[in-house]
Amino acid sequence: MTRVKKAVTAHKRHKKVLALTKGQRATRSKLYKRAHEAMLKSLTYAYAHRRKRRGDMRRLWITRINAAARECGLTYRDLIHGLNLANVRVDRKMLSDLAVRNHEDFKSVVETAKTALAAG
Repeated sequence: MTRVKKAVTAHKRHKKVLALTKGQRATRSKLYKRAHEAMLKSLTYAYAHRRKRRGDMRRLWITRINAAARECGLTYRDLIHGLNLANVRVDRKMLSDLAVRNHEDFKSVVETAKTALAAG
């Protein structure tokens, strides 16, 4: 069996890890062992926080919709209930975008919800 030397492969792997931890403090970006630990932790946080961001964005959308709905004389809860009664299928991201960018169209959506609430 021939001998396999791993120097080139190891060097390449070490360079990749050190590149990923570039910008971190002290030995976390200089020494391979510490950098590898930092990289694993960083990638774990990045994965978890990508999922957490979805909840953060949903909370932001709901806050924006609530603020705009209250300007039109309706609460967020009543707006969503009215839209469900009116069978209007608009997600919170689109409603939030309407509230921020196109307030007149948002008012028409609120009016639709108000008429559905009054009828049902």
